[in-house]
Order: sequence, then structure tokens, then C-alpha cells
Amino acid sequence: MKTKEPTIINQGLEDEMEVWGYRPCVWKMILVGVGTVCSGGLLLLLLYWLPEWGVKGTCTHTSLRDAHTLLLRTTDEFSRWFRAKVHVMLAPGREPFDSLDRMSTAPLPNGAGDYGISAAHDEHHGKYEAPVQVPHIETILYFTHHSTKYYWNDMMQNFEFYIGLEDVKVSCASIHSDHSAGLSKTLQDYRRLFFGENEITVRVPSLFKLLIKEVLNPFYIFQLFSVILWSAEDYYYYATAIVFMSVISIATSLYTIKKQYVMLHDMVATHSVVRVSVCRGNKEIEQAMSTDLVPGDVIIVPANGMVMPCDAVLIHGTCIVNESMLTGESVPVTKTSLPSSGEDAAWTYSTEEHKRHTLFCGTHVIQTRFYAGELVEAVVVRTGFSTEKGQLVRSILHPKPADFKLYRDAYLFLLCLVGVAGIGFIYTIVLSIMKKVPAKTIIIESLDIITITVPPALPAAMTAGIVYAQRRLKRVGIFCISPQRINMCGQLNLVCFDKTGTLTEDGLDLWGVQMVEDGSFSPPEADAAEDSLVNSAFVACMATCHSLTKIEGELSGDPLDLKMFSATGWILEEPTEEETTLHNPIMPTVVRPPKQSIPEANQNNPLTQNMSCEIGIVRQFPFSSTLQRMSVVVRRLGEKHMDAYLKGAPEVVASLCKQHTVPQSFTETLETYTKQGFRVIALAHRQLESKLSWHKVQSLSRDLLETNLEFLGLIIMQNKIKEETASVLRELRQANIRTLMVTGDNMMTAISVARDCGMIRAHERVIIAEAAPPKDFQPASITWHYTENPVQTKDNQSVEMNLEDGVYARQEQSYHFAVTGRAFAVITEHFPQVLQKLALRATVFARMAPDQKTQLVEVLQSIDYTVGMCGDGANDCGALKRAHCGISLSELEASVASPFTSSTANISCVPNLIREGRAALITSFCVFKFMALYSIIQYLSVTLLYSILSNLGDFQFLFIDIAIILIIAFTMSLNPAWKELVWRRPPSSLISGPLLFSVLTQIITCLIFQVLAFLLVRQQSWYETWTPQSDACNASRSGLSHGLNVTSPHDHKNIKNYENTTLFYVSSFQYLAVAIVFSKGKPFRQPSYRNWPFMLSCIALYTFLLFIMLYPVRAIDNFLEIVCVPHDWRITLVIIVIVNAAVSFILEILIVDIVLRRLVFRSNQGLNLPTEPPSSDTPKEANQHWASSFLSWLFCQTNKPPRVLYMHLALELQDNTDWPPRPSTVTYASNPQSRLSAPL
Repeated sequence: MKTKEPTIINQGLEDEMEVWGYRPCVWKMILVGVGTVCSGGLLLLLLYWLPEWGVKGTCTHTSLRDAHTLLLRTTDEFSRWFRAKVHVMLAPGREPFDSLDRMSTAPLPNGAGDYGISAAHDEHHGKYEAPVQVPHIETILYFTHHSTKYYWNDMMQNFEFYIGLEDVKVSCASIHSDHSAGLSKTLQDYRRLFFGENEITVRVPSLFKLLIKEVLNPFYIFQLFSVILWSAEDYYYYATAIVFMSVISIATSLYTIKKQYVMLHDMVATHSVVRVSVCRGNKEIEQAMSTDLVPGDVIIVPANGMVMPCDAVLIHGTCIVNESMLTGESVPVTKTSLPSSGEDAAWTYSTEEHKRHTLFCGTHVIQTRFYAGELVEAVVVRTGFSTEKGQLVRSILHPKPADFKLYRDAYLFLLCLVGVAGIGFIYTIVLSIMKKVPAKTIIIESLDIITITVPPALPAAMTAGIVYAQRRLKRVGIFCISPQRINMCGQLNLVCFDKTGTLTEDGLDLWGVQMVEDGSFSPPEADAAEDSLVNSAFVACMATCHSLTKIEGELSGDPLDLKMFSATGWILEEPTEEETTLHNPIMPTVVRPPKQSIPEANQNNPLTQNMSCEIGIVRQFPFSSTLQRMSVVVRRLGEKHMDAYLKGAPEVVASLCKQHTVPQSFTETLETYTKQGFRVIALAHRQLESKLSWHKVQSLSRDLLETNLEFLGLIIMQNKIKEETASVLRELRQANIRTLMVTGDNMMTAISVARDCGMIRAHERVIIAEAAPPKDFQPASITWHYTENPVQTKDNQSVEMNLEDGVYARQEQSYHFAVTGRAFAVITEHFPQVLQKLALRATVFARMAPDQKTQLVEVLQSIDYTVGMCGDGANDCGALKRAHCGISLSELEASVASPFTSSTANISCVPNLIREGRAALITSFCVFKFMALYSIIQYLSVTLLYSILSNLGDFQFLFIDIAIILIIAFTMSLNPAWKELVWRRPPSSLISGPLLFSVLTQIITCLIFQVLAFLLVRQQSWYETWTPQSDACNASRSGLSHGLNVTSPHDHKNIKNYENTTLFYVSSFQYLAVAIVFSKGKPFRQPSYRNWPFMLSCIALYTFLLFIMLYPVRAIDNFLEIVCVPHDWRITLVIIVIVNAAVSFILEILIVDIVLRRLVFRSNQGLNLPTEPPSSDTPKEANQHWASSFLSWLFCQTNKPPRVLYMHLALELQDNTDWPPRPSTVTYASNPQSRLSAPL
């Protein structure tokens, strides 16, 4: 049946999905029931594992409006399927923000005492208590997916979800006018039907539920099938061992999953249920539980603070909030009330745009400030999982699967093994029928071949390497909440770094100040606390323009503000609660200089006595990363007018000032400082009109205030690079790992820091891409500015070429692009074709907003980079979550968003993590190859023995699987990481030339030597069909006769025979040989001889096997069901084993590692960009190039396009004479190819 076109829900969002509607079909359900019975429940399991089959197999397609069941499929690269049940809810309205004023026009329907929830809506704990009369009851369809409820919309003919108050697109002014009174109890109950209880519920599943879910994993079902089969063959010991291993594995898994759920539950439970004061529509205040809150409720924030139970916007008062849970930044943030008048008030409210007015769920309100007699009030805008914290928790509860080629290839490889098993299955059936074996034996033995080919211990063995890597990371202070991502770290080829607090020190030191007098800069001064400057507007701006507050008597706030304020030497005093209550107007925060700093002339001069140095801060406009500035309105005691002070990014401040007050040398002076790596902040001042009252200031628009300012000067702050930064970046560059800087700081400062730390080297040119959006019929444009290169150093580094610059060898100098956040936004929107080219060579991204950092990571991933992100947690959460490997240097709660958290606050953790990732990745390959060879070797042995109607014995299987395979698989994973990062990266795919060649050559080797031994033993003069009376040992050594062996109860299976014994010995040594051959050391792991558990295990097993082979012990022979063979044949077996090991070693080390990997597949191993062909300057290089070309042709590797997009782009640009753009050129959006000359 052709599937109808799906409907899209969440269009354009991260969790966009296609949805189909289905209704139950009786005849299909009957067929499935019959099939389930006939298949012994296997069909039901298959439908459980594949939701799309489950729905299509039991339902028929229908419209979404009439659907009982929905089939959902994500539109991302994973295309995951989900099924959801459609529920019905009864309510007196269709949408949560419908008015219920008309509800008194019709009588209640019979029997409808309340319209809370129908039987299908039992998840809600609250009930809607309807008034006495209602017009009619609406039937609303909804379904729940990943903690979000989707409701049916008849107009859209689709499902939609409700976020909160933002759904009705309210303006800031209308929040004050229409939503500040609060909700009635009736309206609150009605809205709770749609939004549910205000609770981020992390339900910890019961152990029983977790057990059922774990046991129904396909792997454990396969093990159950294997155990039943082995029990039917009387292989009780081996079956018991597998059951024991499975129980331990399940118990460990259950403990880990349960622990993670409990940790997450405890993390979100801190705010889950608290008592809050809620304003009702009739101006009453009542106490309620936080779980009852809905969007539109008005809550009162207590003076002593609280942990916010929801997202709410402040409408009265000011709050000081610790947002470390969300941003990772422990610095308290000041939140002010939402503007109620002016241009700002006309804007539509958005939590993103109005962050500085919004209190987010889970954040801690430390203090409040308010008018006398008035309360600090906030309107609830989001509740439950719609809040910022709820969305974070939801992303942890329902993460995207890790897209890593290794895991996809592992499944393909297993399918290949299943194919091999299928061949053996058919071979066994045909052979058994030809030899007239009983039907029961045919079924058991043919199914047994499948259990041999797919190793049951594979997942446990694969996980071991990751677990060991996780423990090693913990020892060096790196904590991991997503172990599967450790393997991804081994493939990183690009790392983005935040600047402040990551590459540079957290704290800033005041280097000096440079004031403006009469429209020009004065010489810089080191001390701003000089007595002569006390009354200057410059110092007044430094002392007042900040968001500092006193918490328990200690000044607290942004580190930059703290440094700036402490440099003045002034004192900050905040009003007490009693003082605030006594005064009608708001009591301001007051700053004043220490008494000894006030010039005596001022104290004694009657003319200046009225001019007090005390300044009250009347209103604050907090720092906005979007606006890149903050401002305050202040009043100096004794003066009739107020003043406005502003600080921010120099370019922004200068644009807001009167042009004649900005020195002509402003640009040159600013560049002088920023090129040296200083962080520069500009100050400005404006005297306000005398008629402005305190209350008018509270409603004054920020845009009106921050214009026509007078430029005061510059504060120059020094941000030192951390000691470890330069050496770590050098190590990453030598390892061919590209590094980028993504910062919110000034462009020139960022470029200077990038040069100082070695991210951009002395001889490399920087091209700044400045983009302008369309304006006045002019299309969007990019102007390309070439910065001046610093003086060339005499250091050898100036002539070094980075590996990734090989593609640009024809150019005189390598280059880097630098992009601002503003330019990035314009290029993303108007120049998509240029964006990827820029991403290929851009190294500095300055003035980047938090969401732009996330977008940048996505752009880099879109051109096939494996991206790492390292930040200190502040503003980096989105990028840390989005990157393949996010490393947070902050140990605060925000680190929950990052897969890795480092306890050392510098970037030295990055090489450690990549080294461990590479070691874990190579370990995964080694273990997978070993487990694949183990199953194939055992498969070969059993297939050969089936030809003579024999098999391996129960205790032989047990010895091989427990004593050899498990011990080797778990100890070969213990190799620590290699101490250096090499330029080559490990392969990411199992389906690659060298790996496939390695596995296939070893399979063929093992096959040849097993067949050789099998055929040779049958050619021996003493060979006969073995019986308990056989005495082949006497042919050479009469002292070791086993002629008195008693027939074991398993002899009817024909276990004891010469072929079995021979193949048991040969295969046992083959397992050890391939383990040693596959256990690779350098350049990603320490050599195997340093892994003493592995070496001891190998030596012990070799010793034991050689001993029982050359000097048989009767008890061991009886236990393992092996028979006595002549001594000469034992010596022959030793020779076979030695030659087998030598051939395996030569094929792997010489052919795979040296010839193939170095000559054929070298170009695909780790280069960030393609390199020039090898030169033919010397005969040796010419021979190597010839050999490489011949072998590349032999393995079909010639003229293959690069597998990754960034390499493909690099090759395209190599032949593009117009790239990079020439200096002083402009690229227009209308015609990307045309460039017009423009002066810089």
C-alpha cells in the first residue's frame, strides 16, 4: 500500500517530525495474533523493535483528525520512528488563552459535574472545576511525545504545542496592562488543562520496568535463544556461563541507568514543589503550590529570594539572580522590570530578546529591590518542560543518538557475519541430510552455527575499552556523562575555543585609563583613584556604571565591573529594607569616595560644599550582549538634575556620542590597544533635563536615554593568556587539528590574542570579512579588509607551513579569515555559498552571540568536520551541546549540558581527551576485529568437524570462550593512550581498505592452517576412527598411553576424535595469535608489552596450551575431551602453530601497516585539507611515488574524490584564482561572482 504524504509538525525546529495517522484494523490484528502464536512471540518482538512495522501491521492509514495512533519519524539524518497514542480531552474552550467570560449562557450538560479530564486524560493531577453554567464542551485531541503535549488545531489541520504566554504574541506594554492583575482560580484551572502541572518530572522507572526494557534488547533475546539451544544440546556448563555473564551485564547496566535517572531527578527536584504567593484578579494574594502555576499567573518574589519554579517576566521591582544553572556563570545578574512605555514597550515579548527582564526556572533569586509599599511581581510566561530548564532536562532525557560511523559499520559487519552464518546454516542442513542425520540433530546443529558466528560477548567487550578510557580520564580530572562520545573525540579534526576564561585568564587587570579633554585624548594614566579625579565625570562613570551588589556584606558581580569599581577606591552602600520602607521614592544604591579622597578645597570651600561627592544610582539598564553596552541614571546629592552614564564596546559607544566629542584619533588609538591584546571599554556621559522626576526615569526608554552622549574616554584592561594555552595550541597544530577562536570580545583584541597564542602565526595574513545587510535598495555586501602583518620574526616558525596549508602552496603566504557576529549573521542569511568557503579558512570569530556560536558549530559540521568545543560554561552551553565533543571548564550545573567537564580550568584537558579518544577508538577496532576473527575461527573449526559429524565439546567451548576470549578481550583494552598526539588520525570506519584487508587476510590464513591440520591428521599412518580402545600414543610414546580411557556420556556426539583434538589445539593458538597481532600500540596507544595484564594473560595461556599439548595430563584431557596423539604429531602441530603466527604477523605488520596504510590509504588518514602530490626529487621518493600509484590503481583508489566536504571545497578553491578575495574588494549578494573595487 502506498503511504500517503506525511504532515510535518514542529516545522523548522530542531525536533521537526513527519506524522501519519492510523486507526486499528481488526483483521490485521488477528493476523498478527496468529503470527505471534506461530512464531513463539518472535513476531511481537519484531514489531516492538520496529515501531513503523508495529503500527502498519495492526492499523490502516487514516487522516490525522480521525487517527487513534500516530506514526512519527524525525526528519534529521537518523530518521528515528516513534508511535504515539491519541487521547481525548474535554474542555469548555479550544485554546488555552480563550476567554471564558461567555460561560454563563447555557446550562450544564447532564452528568457533567466537572470537565477536568476524561479517562484518556488521566495524566493530569488537577481537575477543571467548571462554573455552574457553560455553553458547550469541546472535544480536544492530543498526544504526548518526549514530555511535550501536542494538541489538534482544526484550522491548521495539524497538531501544535503550546509554549506559554508568548503564543499570543503579547507586547511588553500589554503584559503590564492586560496580564499584571493575575488570573482567577477558574481561569487558572482551565489553562492547567492545556499546560499541565508546573513540574519538570523526571520519573525514575522501577527496576522491573528497566529490567523488561533491557531484557527485550535484541542482543539479550539472541542470548536467550542461544542458551535454549545449548541446553537442548546438553551444553549446560557453557549455557550457565553465558547466563551468569548476562546477569552481571544486565545488573551493571540497570545500576548505571538507575543511577543516572536518580541523579537527574535530584538535580531538577530542587525547585519542583515550593509554596508561592499568587495574585488573583480581585487583587487578593493567596498561597499556592508552585505546581498549580500556569502562564498568565502573577507571582510575588519574596525579599529574601527564592529558586524560581517557572519562567517569569518582572513587571515590578528589580532582582539579583544567580543563573549558574543555565549559563555556567556564577556572577549574579541584575534583572529589571519590563518596560511599560516608550518604543521598547511596543516590542513583542520574547524570552530570548528580553532575557534581562526574565527570571528563568531553576535560577536562584538572591535579593530583590522594590518601591516602598509595592511588591516585586512577575508574570509567569512558561511552565514545566517549556521552561529553559525544562528544555535542557528534556534534551538530556531524550538525546539525539550519537552519529558515529564506527557504530553504523559495526552493524553492517554483524550483518556480514549473519550472512556467513547463513552459508554455514545451509551447508550444515545439506551435509546432514546427505549423511541421513536425524531431523532433531539437523535443526539443533544448523541453528548452533548461527550462535557461533555472532559472538554473544561482543557488546560487553566493545564497551570495555570505553569504560577503561573513562576511568583514565577521571584520573586526570575529566568527567564524562556520555561515554559513547569518547570514541568521537578520537576523530576530532577541529576545536573551537572560547577566549575569555578559556584561552585567557578569567580576571582582567586595569592597565590604565585614557580620558578625553577638549575633544582629544590625554596621555594614559595608570591610576584612576587620584584625588584630582574624584569629581570628574570619568571616575563618576567608573563608580556608578556597573551591576555590582552587596551579598552578605561582600561586593559581588561581573569581574570586569569589580576591577573597574575597585580601581576608583570608592565605597558602595545599599539601602536596607527599613530605609526602603521609610521613603516614598525608591532608595537608591549610593556610591561615594572615601573621606580622605575628597579634596580639602572642596570640603572647606563654601561654594562647592553643596556639591556632594555622593552619587545615587536611580535606574540601571543592565549590560546586553546584543547591544554591547550598559547604562545607568544617577543623581549627585545636592544637584537638581540627573546624569546618564554609559559604558560598552568602544565602536558602539562612539556611535552614540556627539561626533565633536569623539577624538579624531579614536580609531587609531583603539587599534593601537586592541592590536596589543588589551580589552578596551569606552565611557560616555549625558546630563539629563531638570524636569525629569524619579518616577519618570523609571519608565524612560533606553533608546531615548542612550543618545547625544559626550565621549569621556577609554578604560584599558589587560587580559593575560594562560600559561598552558600556547603550548596546547602548538601541540594541536602539530597533530593536524585545526583551532578556532569564538569570542564575544572585540575583533582586533581577538586577532591579537590569536597571534599571541600561536593560533595565527607571524607570517600568516588575516583577512577581515565585514558584511553589511541590504539598505536603501543596495544589496547585502561583504568588504574584504587585509590587516597589516606584524614585523616578521627571525624565528624559524615564520617559515614553517602548516599541513593544512599545503593546498595553498602556490600562494606566497597562508591566510586566515576573521568574522564578526554581525557579519556572520549577514553572510549566513545572504551569502550561503560564501559561508562554507569562509568556514574552511576562518580562525577568529569575534562579537559572537551565544546562539551564533551554536550556528557556527552546525556550519562546521555541515562541511564534515568533527567538531570539538571548549568553553568555560558562560554563554557556551548551546555550542557545547551541539558539538561532537563539548568540553566545559566550569564545574557548575551548566556542565550537565556538556558531555565532558574538566576540573582543571585550562585547555590542557583537550589534548588529553583527544589522546584518550584515539586510544579508545583504536581499542574498539582491535576488539571488534578480534571478536570477529574469534567467531570466524570457531565457525571454521565447527564447520570442518560437522563434515565428519563431530563438534567441539562443551568444556572446549567453555575453555575457549571464558579462559581465552573473555580474558584476552578485556585485557587487550587496557593499553593506555600514547603520550603524544600524532598528525595522523585513526580511521573512523570499519568498512575501510586497510581494516577489511587486515580481517580478510587473517581469515584466509586461519582457514588455510585449519584445513591443512585437518587434512594432515587424516593422512597420518596411525590415524583411525577413534574409539575408547584406540591407543595412538603408543606409536611413539608408550608411557603416555590413554588406552584405558572410559567412554564419556557425550561420546554419542563423536566429540573425542583426532580431528577434534587437532583443531582444538590449532584454533586455540590462532585466537592468541590474532589477539597479539590486532593489539596495536603506537602511534595511538602504548605498546602492548606495557599492558602487563594482557601480556601475563597471553604468556599464561601460551604456557598452558604448550604444556598440555607436549606433556598431556590425563585429568585435563578428560575434562577438555581431547584424545592422546603421538608425540611426533604434537611437534608437527607446534610447527604449524608457529608458522601460522609468523604468517599472521607478517601480513598484518608488513603488508597492512607498512605497505597499504603508508602508500595506498595515506591520503585519507587525518589530513584536514588535501596535500600536494609527493615530489619526485630523489630516486627513493620517485620509487615510493611509483609504488603508491601502482598499489592505488590495484586497490581502485586512484582519482577518487575526497570523502569529506571540506576537502572537496579545498580542492575546488585550489583552482579558483578569485579566492581569497583581493584587498579592498566588495562582494555583493545579487551577483556573488562580481566584485567592485572599494577603498578601505
